[in-house]
Amino acid sequence: MRTISYCLLLVCSKFDLTTKPTAMKRRKFIENAALGGLALGLSSFDNKNNMPGTGVPRRELGKTGEKLSVIGFGAIMLNDNTQEYANELVSKAFNAGINYYDVAPSYGNAQSKLGPALKPYRKDCFLACKTLERDATGAEKQLHESFTLLGTDYFDLYQLHALSSVAEVEKAFGPGGAMELFVKAKQQGKVKHLGFSAHSVDAALLAMRTYDFDSILFPINFNCWRNGDFGPQVFEMARSKGMGVLALKAMAHTSLKEGEKKLYKNVWYRPVLDEEMVKLALRYTLSMEVTAAIPPGDAEFFWKAVKVAGDFKPVTIAEVELLNNLSSGNPPLFKHPEV
Repeated sequence: MRTISYCLLLVCSKFDLTTKPTAMKRRKFIENAALGGLALGLSSFDNKNNMPGTGVPRRELGKTGEKLSVIGFGAIMLNDNTQEYANELVSKAFNAGINYYDVAPSYGNAQSKLGPALKPYRKDCFLACKTLERDATGAEKQLHESFTLLGTDYFDLYQLHALSSVAEVEKAFGPGGAMELFVKAKQQGKVKHLGFSAHSVDAALLAMRTYDFDSILFPINFNCWRNGDFGPQVFEMARSKGMGVLALKAMAHTSLKEGEKKLYKNVWYRPVLDEEMVKLALRYTLSMEVTAAIPPGDAEFFWKAVKVAGDFKPVTIAEVELLNNLSSGNPPLFKHPEV
């Protein structure tokens, strides 16, 4: 691992990744940033934090002192499935070493399925929930609805869900905004840590400048990173602030074409389908200094991710090039507005 990390550092040492791309073409900057970003986190991925009896490593969530399994359980997998299915999947996941569970009210009936399934393990799990509400009244109502459905009286992490514009951030932080409820809930012990998820570079950067969040949930994806310049700047700010970085869309490939049907009922985009490339895409993200990655919303991808984590090896420069070839000609799921 040390040799691979050193090689990647040599590659990125020729470029200043902290400055804006004024002296080089934007495309070259993005390609170099992709390799440089990988080099930042390789040496810190340590399998000695494996849950005893499992192959799933755990990593610290920023400055919180919490240790999360590097694969998160995206409870959207449970939407529109039976309670028996939910019970079995959660039980198997917990026994495989997964302690990080993520859910949201917008995930159909996932909350009502996850609550009973997680009940036997709740005290040993890190449960993260979110809200799309941007005002304090709506956020408080949804927080307590989530408590009821999930059978808990606190969340380990509560997040502003899917910030998509600067205007949404400003509303959440304005008078009567959702952040008033977030801060109060933390003071009252109803939530332990605060974070947000975002699908916008500008929204994410503004949110981090405005409040000292514990974590960010953001797409860290090979195609978005290389072809969309979507991720490097957010990743760097989060790291500079000591935040925990939780990764979305690691195994995503591109958007569905207009009129194209979903390949999986709870996955709204086209995931990487080639067996080896699926593993490589996730390894790319896990090779960065992220705390955990949440796979696409289907058990097939979840179990593939658990296996990758147990057998984890950092990606090589040659493997990054394979991913670059895969992404060539395929629009990224998200991209920076200037690309």
